[in-house]
Amino acid sequence: MRRYFHEELQDLRNKLILLGEKANETARIAIEGFLQSDPEQIEKALPMDDDIDQLENEISHHAVRYVTLRGPVSSDVRLIFVALKASHDFERAGDEAHSIAKKARKILDRDGRVQETATIAEMSRIASGMMQDAITCFVEEDIELAREIIQRDQQVDQFNQENFQFFLDSQAAPELSAATRFETLLISKSVERIADHAKNLAEEVIFLHTGE
Repeated sequence: MRRYFHEELQDLRNKLILLGEKANETARIAIEGFLQSDPEQIEKALPMDDDIDQLENEISHHAVRYVTLRGPVSSDVRLIFVALKASHDFERAGDEAHSIAKKARKILDRDGRVQETATIAEMSRIASGMMQDAITCFVEEDIELAREIIQRDQQVDQFNQENFQFFLDSQAAPELSAATRFETLLISKSVERIADHAKNLAEEVIFLHTGE
């Protein structure tokens, strides 16, 4: 019977890993579509959020069912608690990716292309790496990697602040409309939030294995 319980928990872990990979892939496609002024990539990213929402619902149902029927020990309860929080973070990251795609589509429809910004490209690279490493540290129970992910979040925060300063300056890139500036700022903020969700998962991994 205990083996059966273990298989249920392993299934929960696998679903969580799949959810994280889907959220990260959606974000990657949405951001690439934005940076490359590629409407096909943007349109590809938009419906992917539905699969993410469905998978989060499956994880929530699975976790509640396990707690209700199996009477889990304390270590299992901690895993389920982390899985529920992590699945919410991944779902929110998917929402941010969806938001990036929607705003990128508006900019392309209005301007025909996206203003190149090395800052958003770099912060996106860091955020995507954080998300992938967050999945890795969960799978491999790597607390040191989790702590390193938390440190990287500061870089993304700094880039986001630089973007706000740049796009709020009317003398910088004066060819951009006020609407495009505002939507680009919101895209930057969405990337920053994706990094925050990766950081949250890293913190949850530390909690899972240390209780901190």
